Amino acid sequence: MAALKTKTNFKKNYPMKLVNIHKPIFTVVIWLLTYSSISAQVWSLEQCIDSATAHNKNLLMSRNNMAIGEQRQKEAKANLIPKLTANADYKYFINLPYQLMPLSTFNAMAPEGQFIEAQFGVPHNINANLQLALPLYNPQLYGGIEASKIASELSELQYKKTAEQIYFEIANLYYNAQLLHHQLDFIDSNLTNAEKLLKNIELLKEQSLAKGTDVSKVGLQIAQLNTQKIAITSKYTQVLNSLKFAMGTPPETSLTIDPNIQLDNISESSPSTNLDVDIVHTQKKLLRTELSTLNKSRFLPALNLVGSYGTTGFGYDKKPNGFIKFFPIGFAGIQLSYPLFNGTVTQRKINQKKIELQNNELQTNLLNEQNNMQIENATLQRFVTQKSAATSGEQIALATTIYTQTMLQQKQGTASLNDVLLSDNALREAQQLYLAAIVDYLKAELELKKLTGKLSTKH
Repeated sequence: MAALKTKTNFKKNYPMKLVNIHKPIFTVVIWLLTYSSISAQVWSLEQCIDSATAHNKNLLMSRNNMAIGEQRQKEAKANLIPKLTANADYKYFINLPYQLMPLSTFNAMAPEGQFIEAQFGVPHNINANLQLALPLYNPQLYGGIEASKIASELSELQYKKTAEQIYFEIANLYYNAQLLHHQLDFIDSNLTNAEKLLKNIELLKEQSLAKGTDVSKVGLQIAQLNTQKIAITSKYTQVLNSLKFAMGTPPETSLTIDPNIQLDNISESSPSTNLDVDIVHTQKKLLRTELSTLNKSRFLPALNLVGSYGTTGFGYDKKPNGFIKFFPIGFAGIQLSYPLFNGTVTQRKINQKKIELQNNELQTNLLNEQNNMQIENATLQRFVTQKSAATSGEQIALATTIYTQTMLQQKQGTASLNDVLLSDNALREAQQLYLAAIVDYLKAELELKKLTGKLSTKH
């Protein structure tokens, strides 16, 4: 594990140090796509992530969700501000309302229990007023403010989670592109060797020292390498297109990656908290706040200051006594509201929140146990793949030496074409095993960073 240092450059140190030893294997010039110009900008992993931070639509939507959370928090606080309402209404009574009055009102001698119908009022009624309401104390309002604050924190954590997933995806795509780039380098190197071998065999055939089937064997090998190169080139283009999409850049953007694979070595001490655990803890705070608000609303009253000032108008439209008159009306007071019984609705909600808290506690324990297990597995996987990459690198060096020696022996007539082809196949197999080991190592490294909360824009 000590072999990797912070910002390890695989092309200078381990295991890509083989590049400097065996220059025929890795070309110095970066392989470019057919549509890319030589002067195209080389994008580092950090630049790709920075582009995604600014342009990725999922991140933009997540930032908008954070802004929505902030506005909801301000909305909850705005409920404490006095509310002023203007009201106006006009009523024209086609039939004036009736009222029953005791007959004794008009005749003192009238017997008790007898009534007379009477219509009161005038046809035209106009009301206009301003109403003021100010909450002095309301447990639901204060609970809502606290809940909106925690919900805003939750939105921020969700944004970080989305960003982490996108950074993870971009890093995976970028590393895949780097590995495909080196795989193409291997193929180019193998093609160069095969073409040299073909020329040698053709010269030997002209001298009747080799058979036509020998030329065909080498020609078939070249054709297979060309076919493989086309397939890898197509896959490389697809990976770059996916990388552009994750970065939020237009498809026509010219994108060239840095082929040097660089990784941060993860500190083994004081790992950061996993975002999934942080989200569950914040959800727990929200549930507790909602439960506390429900408990308070059961036993505590709501107290409001209310007031109204306006005018009331009455009008009569029959001659000769038509008129319209307005009279002022106003009041101020305190309104107390206390819940006596609401059909056990609040109690049912409290029971639900208690069960949700139990599930939250179980989920927290599950995530902690799962995270510890995954960290242990990823650490072990990284160690194993690191050793595997080292072994594979040594195998490439050995296979390259054997191939070079076999080619010299073939020129001297002490090795057959089959010996050359076998050594060439051994070299290609070592190359594929090496790339597979690097892929496994990169996956383990990224997974460990994600699990320990250290996956960030700096790689």
